[in-house]
Amino acid sequence: MHDHRKLGRELGLFDSDPLIGAGLPYWLPAGAAVRHALESYIAEVERRAGYQRVYSPVLAKRELYEISGHWAKYKDDMYPPMDMGAEQLVLRPSICPHHALMYRSRSHSYRELPLRLSELGGQYRAELSGAIAGLSRVRAMQLNDAHIFCRLDQVAVEAENALALINQAYADMGISASRYVLALPAEDAAFGDPASKYVGDADSWAHAADLLREVLKNAGVDYEEAPGEAAFYGPKIDIQMEDSAGREFSLSTVQLDFHQPAAFGLEYIGADGNKHRPVMVHRAIVGSIERAMAQLIEVHGGAFPAWLAPVQLVVLPISDDEEEVAIQVVRRAMALGLRAEVAHADEGSLGARIRENRSAPYQAVIGAREAAAGALAIRERDGKKHDAAPIGEVLDRIVRLSSPAAVRSGG
Repeated sequence: MHDHRKLGRELGLFDSDPLIGAGLPYWLPAGAAVRHALESYIAEVERRAGYQRVYSPVLAKRELYEISGHWAKYKDDMYPPMDMGAEQLVLRPSICPHHALMYRSRSHSYRELPLRLSELGGQYRAELSGAIAGLSRVRAMQLNDAHIFCRLDQVAVEAENALALINQAYADMGISASRYVLALPAEDAAFGDPASKYVGDADSWAHAADLLREVLKNAGVDYEEAPGEAAFYGPKIDIQMEDSAGREFSLSTVQLDFHQPAAFGLEYIGADGNKHRPVMVHRAIVGSIERAMAQLIEVHGGAFPAWLAPVQLVVLPISDDEEEVAIQVVRRAMALGLRAEVAHADEGSLGARIRENRSAPYQAVIGAREAAAGALAIRERDGKKHDAAPIGEVLDRIVRLSSPAAVRSGG
């Protein structure tokens, strides 16, 4: 594996500046292209799975986090409040309280559940400088977050489906988990005690833990239980990864929460006509975009799967005579949705340009013969060469191969 901090800067994916601050990286064009492809992929996967995309502000009143429990249990990891007249505003450490308010803003029937709200939104953590590490641990992150509001009898299926989405995403991204962890409260946890790390009651916690054990069993994955690692509001499944130095970190998660629905007074009208309390399932398919990108860089070494590559097709004219044809090919490729560019003839010999662009999944060489015939000769990243074929046919094939579905089907 590669160190994403070094390689990411060498490839022009991301960087940082002291004037912006530690733990606050910025994305360069190549990195932004990969990030956009990943975000678009997530949005489509969620849409197909019945999620509804929402947006919420990154600021809220301190009172919101007092109700959710974050202020009492998580304050040390939050930024200090900002005084705005008689109010105090806080940069959010989590998105879940906002989604709870969205749910509460409308009345709901049991027929509407599960209600799945997703958001790619900013979160902020007051990390100490010594804890910051490239993209793996930052102070401002974009989280692929979602909250499912459902009936108790729907919880297991919803959590299982969320875990299945995570595993599908990992396969499409070409990464794999190092292990699965069921994070539980400490064995001596004192529920209901204001001084305790945890909110809620022992029975709700035990029920939630049993539900997650059922989910892991049905998924057929080996897992380890980790007492003391639960969120303050409930147990969770953490999917662990390893970085280039062998350090382990959590990327994706599925969490059960009985506390916040009660804290915010969330309700739905059941089939019996009475009011009932929904359960809140927290889930993140790829966790934070920053951590996901760090893992992608380290695992693939810059040679991303075709659907994620910052440049999917590089067109190489052999000489200046083919420059205009090459430019037209790139325009056609871009119109089809591909990320394509020309490696111009005056930028070096053909061999040098091929080596310089070796991380691109596809290279198309255009000589006098190809230009005259309206054809492209494709070279794949692994060195495999294909005979020249009509430009439209070649571009259509690259479009098909530059999709997550092509990863699942083996091309």
